[in-house]
Amino acid sequence: METARVLVAADKFKGSLTAVEVAERVTAGLRRVVPGLAVETLPVADGGDGTVAGAVAAGFERREARVTGPLGDPVTAAYALRGDTAVVEMAEASGLQHLPDGVFAPLTATTYGSGELLKAALEAGATTIVFGVGGSATTDGGAGMLAALGARFLDADGKPVAPGGGPLAELAEADLSGLDPRLADVDLILASDVDNPLTGPKGAPEVYGRQKGASEEDIAVLDAALTHYASILGPDTAALPGAGAAGGIGYGALVALGARFRPGIEVMLDVLGFAPALARATLVITGEGSLDEQTLHGKAPAGVASAARAAGIEVVAVCGRLALPPEALEKAGIRRAYALADLEPDPAVSMAQAGPLLERAAESIARDFLAG
Repeated sequence: METARVLVAADKFKGSLTAVEVAERVTAGLRRVVPGLAVETLPVADGGDGTVAGAVAAGFERREARVTGPLGDPVTAAYALRGDTAVVEMAEASGLQHLPDGVFAPLTATTYGSGELLKAALEAGATTIVFGVGGSATTDGGAGMLAALGARFLDADGKPVAPGGGPLAELAEADLSGLDPRLADVDLILASDVDNPLTGPKGAPEVYGRQKGASEEDIAVLDAALTHYASILGPDTAALPGAGAAGGIGYGALVALGARFRPGIEVMLDVLGFAPALARATLVITGEGSLDEQTLHGKAPAGVASAARAAGIEVVAVCGRLALPPEALEKAGIRRAYALADLEPDPAVSMAQAGPLLERAAESIARDFLAG
C-alpha cells in the first residue's frame, strides 16, 4: 500500500489564522491520529492580502520599505524576493489595513506607495515581478502608482493633479515619458482574482467602491473621473479584463506598465512550487475562512482543487463556515469539507478558538481518510 503523504495548501482564515498557522494546526491534528505522518505544507494566497506572507513561507526573503500609505502618511510595507523574482502585494502599501477604524477616503486615497514598493523591487534587482492586487483602500486607477514610477498627471494649468480618483476629473495631460526605464525589461504579472473592467456597472467604483467608504454620489464621481482618465490614457482600454482590480490599479499596470493579467491563484501556485509538491502528495488539504460562492471564482481553494483533480489526487477542505452544497464542492474537485461551524456554531467563539477547532477538524480528516 502506498505511504500516505499529505500536502496542506490552504489560504488564511481571515480574522483568525494566517495561512501558515492554518498549516501548523492541520498538521498537528493529523499527526495526533497518525503519528509520524508525512506532511508537506505550502501556505497559499490568491494575490490578495497574505500573498507576501505565503511567498516568505515558501522560502522567499522578506524585505521592507517605507512608502506612502493610502492617506499620504508613511507606512512600512513588505515584499518578497527570491533571486530575481519579487512578489509585491499592493495591499501592503495601499490596503484597507492602513486606514484607521471607520476612516475612509474614497475620492482621495492614493496608490503612490504601491508604485514606491514596485520601485523597491526594481532597486533590489527584480526582473520578474508578481504584482498581487486586492484589499485596496483606493480607487485611483493606478495613477498614484504611476506617478511614483515617474509619470506626470497634469491639469489644464499644467499643475499636478491632486492624489486620488476624484481629482482625475481635472486631468488634461498624462505624460508617461518619465516612467522608470527599468520597467521595460521587467516581466510584470498582474495577479488578481477579479477580471472586472475599470468602469461601468461591473467596474471598480460600482462593484468595490462601497467597501472603501464611497457613497452613491462618490461612486458616480469616481466612475466619471476614471472614464475621463481612461479616455486620455488610451481609448477602448477601460474594458480590459482585470482593469478594475484593486480600484483600477490593474488598469494602470496593464495600460502603462505593460503588465500581463493572470488569475492570482495560478500565478501563486507557480511561484510557490505547487506542482512538484503536488507530485509528492497522496492527499491534498486546502481551505479558507469561508467556503462560499466566491471561492469558486478564482479563490485559492478552487485553484488548488482544480490542479489536484487534474493530477488525479484527492482533495478535502477545511473552513470556518461552509456555504456550498455538496454538489458545488464536488464540481470544484473537493471530496468533502470540514467546517469549524459544525464543531462550534457561535461564530465569535469559532473565530476566537479557530486554532484548537481546526486541529479537531484535522483529526476527523485523519480518521476518515488516513487511519487504517
